[in-house]
Amino acid sequence: MSKRHVSLKTLAQTLNVSISTVSRALRNHPDISAELTQKVQELAQELDYSPNPLAIGLLKHQSNTIGVIVPDLVTYFFSSIISGIESVANEHGYYIVIRCSYESAEKEKECLDNLLKLRVAGIIMCLAQETQDYAHFSNLIEEQVPLVFFDRICRPEEVSTVVVDNLEAARRITRHFFESGYRRIAHIAGPAQLNITQERIQGYQQGLAECDLAFDESLLVHCDLSIPSATEATRQLLALPVRPDAIFGVNDTTAFAAMKEIKRQGLRIPNDVGLVGFTDEFHATVVEPTLTSVMHPTYEMGREAGLLFLEQVNAQAAPAPRQAVLTTQLVIRESSVR
Repeated sequence: MSKRHVSLKTLAQTLNVSISTVSRALRNHPDISAELTQKVQELAQELDYSPNPLAIGLLKHQSNTIGVIVPDLVTYFFSSIISGIESVANEHGYYIVIRCSYESAEKEKECLDNLLKLRVAGIIMCLAQETQDYAHFSNLIEEQVPLVFFDRICRPEEVSTVVVDNLEAARRITRHFFESGYRRIAHIAGPAQLNITQERIQGYQQGLAECDLAFDESLLVHCDLSIPSATEATRQLLALPVRPDAIFGVNDTTAFAAMKEIKRQGLRIPNDVGLVGFTDEFHATVVEPTLTSVMHPTYEMGREAGLLFLEQVNAQAAPAPRQAVLTTQLVIRESSVR
């Protein structure tokens, strides 16, 4: 069997034991019996198992640096999360090295490789919107290198994650629109493959059902989270034969773009079209009208990601993955009340 096909998972499945047990046996951990240690090591030799050199280097090298990968460095959302991560890191004698994927799957892989070569203690990251293949995380997971995803996540059954209750927040937005007298409620969603997009769509649809409003496919449009794409999505909605009287943007950037286009077309907010965003960036309080938005606990998300990371670093054996779910708050302002 080729080396590249043999992993800790392969050994674990063959012997019907956990990956963490195999990992400890290969390192002669005293918690593993001599008999099982011998079986694991003999199988590893038989199958010509070779650990990933970069990943095993992380395990052996006691680095005090944490690698952080984010999709962009401009928005308040990610800068606030980075601040939260850094606060926990500094409290525990760690430093952070930041890399940006610029929403590119290929760049994300480059960032990951770069940080591994720097021998960071592990990785805290948010997926790029282009990422749909998660194979580049497999070696880290199998070699039990500390890894935490936040906000946009994958493989939560294998990796610790920090998220908000997107479904509940979106459900609450939809019900708020209904209670404010809106009936044709549209949603500008993000890229379809992202977990945050899927969860917010589910919440939006659940809210419609609870208000006895039929789901209209024409009122759900996707954008790539950029201002031009969100602007085009808004135009598409406003061009419908019966336009929406309320729009829920997947994030505040989307809502700001929608606000500009709604005004450009001579419509009034909230009289003609209600508007709600998601994140509650500080700009929400200075635009006219002020923007109703979901307060996303970004700083706390960063701190929680840092704490979950340190939990892995300090554990004698690989801890079971944990998912931290943070609560949000709908902050009602002028844009959604008429």
